[in-house]
Amino acid sequence: MATHNQLPIYKVAYDLLDVTTSLVKNMQRDFKRSIGDKITTECIEITVLIFRANVSQEKAAHLLELLERLQVAELMIRLARDKHLISPVGYANAIELTTSIGKQANGWRKSAVRPIHGGQGRHD
Repeated sequence: MATHNQLPIYKVAYDLLDVTTSLVKNMQRDFKRSIGDKITTECIEITVLIFRANVSQEKAAHLLELLERLQVAELMIRLARDKHLISPVGYANAIELTTSIGKQANGWRKSAVRPIHGGQGRHD
C-alpha cells in the first residue's frame, strides 16, 4: 500500500489546498473569515479523508464523505467567484482540480465496494 502522500489523488488535493489558500489570501476582509475559512477547512478535510481512506479497511465511507466535502468546497468556490472575490482564472484552476479529485475518488470508491471475484477470465 502506497503512503497517502504518494497517491495521485493526494497530490491533486494538495494542489487544490495550495491554490485555494492563495485565492483566500487575496479575498476582501469581509468574506475572508466566512467564505474563505470554509473553503480552506473543506480542502484540509479532503486531504485528511484521503489519508483515512488509504489506511482504512472500510474505504467507501471515507470516500463518500470526501465527495460530500468536495461538493461543499465547489459550492463555496463558486459563491466566491459569483461575489467577485476570486478571479475567473482562479476559479477555473480550482474547479479543474476538484473535478480531478472527484473522478479519482469515485473510481476509488467503486473499486472499494466492488466484490472480489476469484480467478481470471470471462464471467458470463
